[in-house]
Amino acid sequence: FFAALLNSQPMGFYAPAQLIQEARRQGVAVAPVDVCRSDWDCTLEAAGDSRKPRLRLGLRMIKGLSRSAVERLLDARRTSGFPAVRDLARRASLGRRDLHCLAAAGALAGLAGNRHQAVWQMMGMEPALPLIGTGVEESAPMLPSPTEGEDIRADYASLGLTLERHPLALLRSRLGQCRVITAAAVRARRHGQLIRTAGIVIGRQRPASAGSVTFVTLEDETGQVNLVVWKRLAERQRAVLLKAQLLGVTGEVQREGAVLHVIARRLWDYSSLLGRLPTRSRDFH
Repeated sequence: FFAALLNSQPMGFYAPAQLIQEARRQGVAVAPVDVCRSDWDCTLEAAGDSRKPRLRLGLRMIKGLSRSAVERLLDARRTSGFPAVRDLARRASLGRRDLHCLAAAGALAGLAGNRHQAVWQMMGMEPALPLIGTGVEESAPMLPSPTEGEDIRADYASLGLTLERHPLALLRSRLGQCRVITAAAVRARRHGQLIRTAGIVIGRQRPASAGSVTFVTLEDETGQVNLVVWKRLAERQRAVLLKAQLLGVTGEVQREGAVLHVIARRLWDYSSLLGRLPTRSRDFH
């Protein structure tokens, strides 16, 4: 189900990042994009001793990678595997641009070790790769592995999603200092209780049937929270409402049966905490 949705992108309300988060919350194992294992599409593959298959991300997820380059890569891989980055580049006739896309996405980790090593090996290649050779890499310095934060930023820049921890998990202690609680904690609060929470904005909607009400969906490492922003607050804090990537809210919990939402009383822009993380929301569709 999730593989089909990912292979049909761009479509629907949820971006790939939200689909992956939901899949993992439902217990689906997700494997990273890998030049040695991934096809063009996202696929299912055996997962060791587990009876459940895991979802393998496809090369189609990599921003900027050409379909023709992937077809050459897959043709070469059907003949034999790739012992090294140079062998991959030579046999698939990959140029610098496609190699950089693969390296930045972490898709060369199985051959190079980590993103830093992959980029170093790619940059060290001659502009015109020889047509013959053994495919043996020259010795490379052991570069330090990227930090978790660096990997997450690179994942979002190259794939629009990450298989590392949710970005807000890394910011939880700082958000806690602002008395921000998680989406899971919001779900445990009583009707009418005043709370402060925050999340990455994954959607803003203003349906014609709802008059002047704006609905905002926030996501953190524990789930999602739906906000209701009345017209008066939306006008008073328009810039924060429309531009914040990481949006905080002080509001009142409202419950109607199993449905929970937060009536916003004040909005906060915490986007500076994300640094250069390139998130994307689906707004007013």
